[in-house]
Amino acid sequence: MSAQELDRRAAVAALLEERGELLVISGLGSPSYDVFAAGDHDGNFYLWGAMGGAAMMGLGLALAQPGRPIAVITGDGEQLMALGALATIAAAAPGNLSIVVLDNGEYGETGGQPSHTARGVDLCGMATAAGFASSLTVDSPDGISALRAVIRQTASGPRFIRVVIAPGAKPKTLPPRDGAFLKARFRAYLGFPVT
Repeated sequence: MSAQELDRRAAVAALLEERGELLVISGLGSPSYDVFAAGDHDGNFYLWGAMGGAAMMGLGLALAQPGRPIAVITGDGEQLMALGALATIAAAAPGNLSIVVLDNGEYGETGGQPSHTARGVDLCGMATAAGFASSLTVDSPDGISALRAVIRQTASGPRFIRVVIAPGAKPKTLPPRDGAFLKARFRAYLGFPVT
């Protein structure tokens, strides 16, 4: 890990400040808790399962809503489970999609065991090799501030962003868990009829 590691909750809150039209898909567990703690929003879709599915869900949304910026906020453990998604996203090349991986080098949802990133696996290198338009690591508050503009772009993507965060759990802040409610709320926010 980096010499400087960010507080995950503060980093996500700073990233989502003044979010504008940004749509957010959050990975299961801690990323969803962090996104919710930053402020519930009708443009947030929290995943409650389907580990490894956040990036692909973000791809589908990016393709369906090409004029809107889409950010997937997930963890290193979930993204490691879905490495094939990186190739599919790169091949589809949605300009409006950013994959933001909160990397603490541990599997936080199962007890804090070291993840592969703690053992040297380079997620940014994998995204670059897959064909992402850009891939970068952020490990400072200034870097997070600069990212706000980057993830709001609707062109020049897809972008892969690894945010180095400190290990350790935060208190759980639980977003709504009702899938039907989340789907209906998200559809209504996008202007679709809710049935």
